[in-house]
Amino acid sequence: QVQLVESGGGLVQAGGSLRLSCAASGRIFSINDMRWYRQPPGKQRELVAAVSSGGGTNYADSVKGRFTISRDNAKNTVYLQMNSLKPEDTAVYYCNAVVRTGTSSLFANYWGQGTQVTVSS
Repeated sequence: QVQLVESGGGLVQAGGSLRLSCAASGRIFSINDMRWYRQPPGKQRELVAAVSSGGGTNYADSVKGRFTISRDNAKNTVYLQMNSLKPEDTAVYYCNAVVRTGTSSLFANYWGQGTQVTVSS
């Protein structure tokens, strides 16, 4: 099995910064895309940012220029640097990874448990 463990959430004032981390462990042969999603209160989960195994990135329009996603393939870890935070960034942030657990296995989606980010005005 594969586990994703997030850390780095918390309470911050508007304009502040936070850095989220997500470490994957377990039976990992390779990891394709790694992504961050968020779910604001009362709303659906949405994609925030994604990074491919080769380092290509894409972002939701609402976070472009403020958030940066990166990954350390040696540590099977993905990061989300969040700057200039706004109250509307308040949400539970979830890590997602597309993982292959063996040479003959297919890629499958795995999720972290989520970490709360609260931005006060």
